[in-house]
Amino acid sequence: MGHIDVNRAGWTLPDGRVLLDEVSFRVPEGSKTALIGANGAGKSTLLRMVEGRLRPHTGSVVVEGELGVMPQFIGHVRDATTVRELLAQVSARAVREVWSALEKAEAEMTERDDEQAQMRYAEALARYGDAGGYEAEVVWDQCCTAALGVPYELCRWREVRTLSGGEQKRLVIEALLRGPAPVLLLDEPDNYLDVPGKRWLEEALGATPKTVLLVSHDRELLSVVPDRIVTLELGAAGNHAWVHGGSFDSYAAARVDRFARLDELRRRWEDEHAKLKALVTTYKQKAAYNSDMASRYQAALTRLRRFEQAGPPQAVPREQRLNMRLRGGRTGKRALVCTGLELTGLMLPFDLEVWFGERVAVLGSNGSGKSHFLRLLAAGGSDPHHVGPSEGPVPEPVPHRGQARLGARVHPGWFAQTHEHPEFTGRTLLEILHRGEGPRPGIPREEAGRALDRYGLAPSAEQTFDSLSGGQQARFQILLLELSGCTMLLLDEPTDNLDVVSAEALQAALDAYEGTVLAVTHDRWFARAFDRYLVFGTDGKVYESPAPVWDEKRVERNR
Repeated sequence: MGHIDVNRAGWTLPDGRVLLDEVSFRVPEGSKTALIGANGAGKSTLLRMVEGRLRPHTGSVVVEGELGVMPQFIGHVRDATTVRELLAQVSARAVREVWSALEKAEAEMTERDDEQAQMRYAEALARYGDAGGYEAEVVWDQCCTAALGVPYELCRWREVRTLSGGEQKRLVIEALLRGPAPVLLLDEPDNYLDVPGKRWLEEALGATPKTVLLVSHDRELLSVVPDRIVTLELGAAGNHAWVHGGSFDSYAAARVDRFARLDELRRRWEDEHAKLKALVTTYKQKAAYNSDMASRYQAALTRLRRFEQAGPPQAVPREQRLNMRLRGGRTGKRALVCTGLELTGLMLPFDLEVWFGERVAVLGSNGSGKSHFLRLLAAGGSDPHHVGPSEGPVPEPVPHRGQARLGARVHPGWFAQTHEHPEFTGRTLLEILHRGEGPRPGIPREEAGRALDRYGLAPSAEQTFDSLSGGQQARFQILLLELSGCTMLLLDEPTDNLDVVSAEALQAALDAYEGTVLAVTHDRWFARAFDRYLVFGTDGKVYESPAPVWDEKRVERNR
């Protein structure tokens, strides 16, 4: 087996700010350890250190045993990568090392089929076989059957972008769990998975003997899987790590106790510091007219110097404070009316009325049409001409029959799950807010700075949108919805990349929002706060449920 040992690792940003300050923790053999922290706290940087793509500026990171890695981008692959190539990328090191040579030899064979090309191809095949490539393909077949429902031979040339985000995630996780690497590094493994997929993931991680370090913000998963939680805490001179040796259920109480203990230690240190300084001052005054006190003055001065050199105990970590202000506005009583609505090839016709102010959670398995439904509404529904301009990326047309009509004064604002904003590429957050975009007017730079600060994005004001972490991009999208004044929020998996504090801030903002909310979500914790539950069934039927429905088979058995 293997383990991960992070010892006083540090990282300094190009502008001189310390991002990570002497971060230390250990992931023991067989442990399931979760890494959490505020968006932008340095989790991705730390993961790249563990992966070996970055060398820490100070300290060390040691991984004992081969490491299997699931990058965060899995779930929204948009290039021409095939299933075959993706599985090779997450395979054992020996297979990966010969894979590129085999690909090159295959390409050469298609261009010119001469004797030299045939020899190179034969040599590449031999090295591939020696490295365990054919054994790996047996595992890939099992992974494709489990994740996609078809054998490897039938889907090997399929482009990954044709798979849903959940299928991409499931395929890679299956490959890593079945692969030989004893240590796994999983960045947001639960994103894009529907709830049955999340439950499968929880059971699979609980059953595997592998050592796992995972990043997740799913509060349900955190309460089930990890046996310890490493938190990257915000510090004035760099972020550091705190290890909670338990699950998320006991995390909040342990954190409160820790803050109280650190506060008490800090007060004691400050009291002792004040006493020593007062003692030095007293002896200094006495030594001015009594030479016998000079030695006592020097001793007190030395004691004070050593005390200050040792430094104070750790300060209470800075808490991430967010103030999301989703405003909205009054609309007609009927915010949405669907009559015989059918998204072509995805669902059977259904009727729906949503009233002003309601919170509707849209539930269902991956690929059932939920995101397409929100896209249709974001474009203005079946009759977009009477609807004001929406905030968010311009959605692609959604083929449909029937009617989906938005009510009077309903102006939709769309939160895209994939954070695809090509119009923001290469532009800083401050520039986007100051110059405006489409129907959203620009705002003064000072006001833009204050808005970014309320969302914890002020330090990233001069960063480009595409350079932000997934959580920072999500927060910025929510800020744009706030500034747009939209009266209907269409949220597609809004909590996927949000840290715990940000997700709770979003829930508080939605509680205060004057408008209607429709949210596609697989976040079980988040879904509990909604009024109504619209379920897109696997059989194509759309129906309402009085409570969240995550397992339709179980519902059918109970009917």
